[in-house]
Amino acid sequence: METTRHFVATCYVVHDGATLLHEHEKLRMWLPPGGHVDRDELPHEAALRETFEETGLRPDLVAEAGPYDTDQVESLPRPAAFLLEDIDVHDDGCVAHQHVDFVYFAESDGRTIEPVGRDEAAADAWEWFTSTALEARADELAADVRDLGKRAIETVG
Repeated sequence: METTRHFVATCYVVHDGATLLHEHEKLRMWLPPGGHVDRDELPHEAALRETFEETGLRPDLVAEAGPYDTDQVESLPRPAAFLLEDIDVHDDGCVAHQHVDFVYFAESDGRTIEPVGRDEAAADAWEWFTSTALEARADELAADVRDLGKRAIETVG
């Protein structure tokens, strides 16, 4: 069986010591904003676009770019993590669909959630998690979501 892979981008948005998550209806897990990288986008652009569509927020990425800027090359913001995620696993263990995920951290200047995209989760579906809340609700959160959420909070400071 051939595995289909899609490029996606995720953004852990932080404001005042907390990061933003919602319980994804289809995947049935808590996740930050994110989604598929469009054909004409760079990963960091997709992370910011998806964040805006899903939350109405326009955060600033907290990401360094490499030292390679010339007439021919431009360094892009480095993701905080680069993950391969199994999305569709069959009973026989074969993986049919995976996401190649560029994970970024970003800082928001506010917490007001006003989704602007189509078919987005309602504003009240989103919740701000402090590091303490991430730990307290560890049984509800995937380990990578909990750990990256805490790293994002720590990084943004």
